[in-house]
This record gives sequence, structure tokens and C-alpha cells, in this order.
Amino acid sequence: MSPQSQTGPGAPGGGLAAAHELLAAALVEIERYVGASGWDQPARLFALAPTARLLEAEPVLAGQLTVTAPDQLSSIEQDDFHPGQDVLAGLAAIAWPDTVAGCAVCTERSFLPAGVEDRIPDDPDEAAEFVAAHPAREDIRVVMGALRDGTTYGVARLASHPDELLAGDGLVPALSGALVRTFEWEDTDQS
Repeated sequence: MSPQSQTGPGAPGGGLAAAHELLAAALVEIERYVGASGWDQPARLFALAPTARLLEAEPVLAGQLTVTAPDQLSSIEQDDFHPGQDVLAGLAAIAWPDTVAGCAVCTERSFLPAGVEDRIPDDPDEAAEFVAAHPAREDIRVVMGALRDGTTYGVARLASHPDELLAGDGLVPALSGALVRTFEWEDTDQS
């Protein structure tokens, strides 16, 4: 596991705006962390925990955190997350303990501009080859996050514009929804 501390304005319990700010700061830090290893990486999953609680439970982690501000979120990479190409299915198998305040997933995708969709083959393998070889292909790294209270946010970086970071609530709604559902598991063992 690789903990990273997240910085940004706001404090836990400070309302929706503060929750968005905390989550946004955590996602920006995760994107920088993952981006330092370059492109063409598999999907990566992170648990988000309040830094104060993390340091209280694991004081030895203090030296590994980028910033140790107690009112921020720290990310802990989940090294055993290997969803392959189907990140949504991989997230459907995740359930977090109560100590996890949020989660984030980083994934890369390639897409083509509008007007090319009608030329993409129906076969998934052929479609992947077509997109990968197309000269107008655009690569994007997306980091989506969700807090236990349902707050979601995302950041994204295009390979063609490495100095620009896109951000917003609705970047990838299906991914945001899948992250929120990781907190909605109910204990079905009634014995």
C-alpha cells in the first residue's frame, strides 16, 4: 500500500462545499502521484481516510505521507485491485469498512472524436484495435472519487494537453455511481 496525503482547503464536517474541496484535493494529488509513472497504466484503486485517523491508527506512516495536515484526506492504494478492462465490474466487488471515508479510482481510456463512431467495428477486440490505431485517438487519464456521504468529483488529464487538468462533478457518471455503490453494501448475513 502506498499512502499519499491530500491537501486542499476545507475541513471534514464543513458541509458540501468543504467535502467537494477535500475530495478534489485528494483526487488532484492522486492524479499527480499516478501521472509521475507516465501513461499506459492499469486501473488503480485508492481508499481515502481522514489523515488524523490514519496517523492515529498507524503513526509509522507519517514519514510516507506527502502532507500530514490532520483535516485532510490521505489515500491508500489498494494493490490487490486488478479489474482488467472492466473497471465497473471490478468496483462492483468492492465493499469498504467503516474506517474508509471515501475512495477513488484512476483509469485511462482512449476515445475518438465525434463523427468516427459509425466506423468503429462492432466486435470489441476489433473496436479496441481500431481505436488504438486511429490517428485522431485521444488518451485520457481520469481520477474519479466518492465520499461515503455520496459526494462525488473527478479530475482528468488529456495526453495531448498535459499541463491542463479538467475537473467537475459529472465527468464520468457511470464511474461515480459505481464508486458510490461501494459504500452501499448491506450485511446480508443474518445468522
